[in-house]
Amino acid sequence: MRPADQVIERHEAPASVTRGPRSVTRTHPLVWLPAMVVAMAMLIPAVYLVIAASELPLERILEIVTDLETLRLTGRTLGLAASVTGASVLLGVPIAWLTVRTDLPGRRFFAIATALPLVIPTYVGAFALVAALAPGGLVESWLGWRPPSPYGFGGAFVALTLFTFPYVLITVQAALRGLDPSLEEASRSLGRGPFVTFLRVTLPQLRPSAAAGGLLVTLYVLSDFGAVSILRYSTFTRTLYLQYRTAFDRAPAALLGLLLVTLTIIFVVAEARVAKDRGQQFGRRGPTRSAPQVALKRWRIPAVVLCSSVVLIGLVIPVTVITYWLVRGLASGETANLAFGPAGRSLLVAALGAVAAVAAAAPVAIWSSRSRSRFARLAERASFTGYALPGIVVALALVFVGIRVAPGLYQTLAMLVFAYVVLFLPQAVGAIRSSLLQVEGNVEAAARTLGSPRLTVLRRVTLPLARRGAWAGGALVFLTVLKELPATLLLAPTGYDTLAVRVWSATAEAFYTRASVPAMWLIVLGSIPLAVAMIRERGERL
Repeated sequence: MRPADQVIERHEAPASVTRGPRSVTRTHPLVWLPAMVVAMAMLIPAVYLVIAASELPLERILEIVTDLETLRLTGRTLGLAASVTGASVLLGVPIAWLTVRTDLPGRRFFAIATALPLVIPTYVGAFALVAALAPGGLVESWLGWRPPSPYGFGGAFVALTLFTFPYVLITVQAALRGLDPSLEEASRSLGRGPFVTFLRVTLPQLRPSAAAGGLLVTLYVLSDFGAVSILRYSTFTRTLYLQYRTAFDRAPAALLGLLLVTLTIIFVVAEARVAKDRGQQFGRRGPTRSAPQVALKRWRIPAVVLCSSVVLIGLVIPVTVITYWLVRGLASGETANLAFGPAGRSLLVAALGAVAAVAAAAPVAIWSSRSRSRFARLAERASFTGYALPGIVVALALVFVGIRVAPGLYQTLAMLVFAYVVLFLPQAVGAIRSSLLQVEGNVEAAARTLGSPRLTVLRRVTLPLARRGAWAGGALVFLTVLKELPATLLLAPTGYDTLAVRVWSATAEAFYTRASVPAMWLIVLGSIPLAVAMIRERGERL
């Protein structure tokens, strides 16, 4: 999972930098040298994909790219991404407006409850869908009626929409709380009703935040592997995995991986053009007073039904299905003791990934936030390479690296942790950089003018300033690694199954009771960052 505030934060940095000058002192080599090493290391998967794909002759490349199956695969992937993104925007924007700007009954409850499906990994949601609707599932067991098959496009669309639309919801809610209500009040004073005001005044101002949330949904769908695999809908990620497992020549898989990366970059660039003013919007301070609530009147009941339906379908039903299979499994003798099994291994690799990501992110964040050097900006941008690389692509590239360049590292924890750093380094860099940008760079300059050497300033001033962001970024990486599936599946040592791998493998074999315990663990652990973020946000508003 990639939280919405990271995309906002990534584009917010330039606006934030202008609020105070960066330090004009030279950066210590203990900062810029490791930062350059990290930046070059982050480029390894992308570069190696290019090298592996270039081994194919030009005729073969053109044949694969123009092949009917490749075009069909592209259409299926783009169709799913467009459908899920469109549905997420249509669902997230109205619910955000209802929970922030109206007199919706239970508004505070629905503001939190409608975002909670985000804590359910999509492959866990897909497991719940299969466990409920597949032959022998919950519906057939309880009702004796076989529902429509959950497999294929329909199931993938439902699962991905239900568990990714909160990306749009959360970003739009944040934007609504920061909008100046004077424009809406002026519209109402001119005789326009609340609905017309929303369409003509409020909605255009929400375009940047909706585009940011929509981009997150699109990128998630493009990179999703677990849900589409469980629901048997072939997209680029599922095809890449199958080709890796079955084909002797893996260069075509590298070429398909590059095609997927190209699609991802196209969407990132398109979103930047749609939401050019996002940095300025989120760089402004919020309004000094709250916007007046809009009276829903006769629309109160339909609004409550909409929000309640989302909570029921996206949260209550999946948790109920998982709980059913968990209780049934315990009653039939399944063990719930995962302390020394997948849960322990998941916690171990998550801790290693978090520590490695923070250690790698610190020099990059310090250099980019305290230097005007062009190389500092290049290092920062290189650190975000993982933002454009789906997990399956990074894993595939590192498989090539492990087999051909460093066979001693193939299927080791070191290679797996490196994959996590490539994928999730932007989370740690963004958090550390944000904490540094909240303090003037002249603080370090003042310490230098008092005679402190640069190394002492780094140790006693800069690093303590970055500590809060390091903790936040490390926690975010830790909880994201817990849910990572494709990189773990391809790069983990043989037999090293984590919670994510256990859910995926047990569901693929229709062992629903066996999958329920790790699925419940993932939901509980995934709820921690969202709960902390909401408590912090509420405390800031108070």
